[in-house]
Amino acid sequence: MPVEAAPTTKDPTLDVERAFFAAGAQIVIGIDEVGRGAIAGPVAVGVHAVVAGTHSFPDGLRDSKLLSEKRRDAIAPLVHAWGAGAVGFASAEEIDTQGITTMLGHAARRALLQLRATGVPVERSVILLDGAHDWLSAVLRAPLDVRTRVGADRECASVAAASVRAKVSRDALMREADAAHPEYAWASNKGYGAKAHFAGIATNGLTELHRHTWIKLSAIGSGSLDG
Repeated sequence: MPVEAAPTTKDPTLDVERAFFAAGAQIVIGIDEVGRGAIAGPVAVGVHAVVAGTHSFPDGLRDSKLLSEKRRDAIAPLVHAWGAGAVGFASAEEIDTQGITTMLGHAARRALLQLRATGVPVERSVILLDGAHDWLSAVLRAPLDVRTRVGADRECASVAAASVRAKVSRDALMREADAAHPEYAWASNKGYGAKAHFAGIATNGLTELHRHTWIKLSAIGSGSLDG
């Protein structure tokens, strides 16, 4: 008889972090991005440090994409209390001029600089980056021990915490932006390409928060970057 596959879980663990600790690491810094595929607003990169000897994490912590907005807002204070972290941003204008991959790296570097300013020895930490591609090392002024892992946002508590930090911070910015530009429904779509967002662009054109190079206005009925 075939061996039954072990059931998968949506809950992260500290197993990967503990393996790094067993190999000599003292700190693992999880990194995850939010807003990569949006057409308006910044990209946000969250970082969260877990120190050797950590044995638990907040109940209910998961990758931010698996949590409702209400649940993310509820767990965010627990994540902040659990350990040191930060969020770095790159603006829509920067993404337009330098590209999303480069600005993901810069946003992460900005977050790591904030983290180091709090006393975390970033240069002596293992940097655990969600995904298969290392988009961080190319923008660093000094090399760090960057490890990539596909699915780390779901598997690793440090990365899940980073994703919650990034998502909650970016969502707050987009709700503030919605107050100034309610015609794009950013409070609900957070800058992603929802129907109401495209309708707002077709009627009102683009703002400084839009990623102009990502949007083909002719395809949505406007025909001019000036709106």
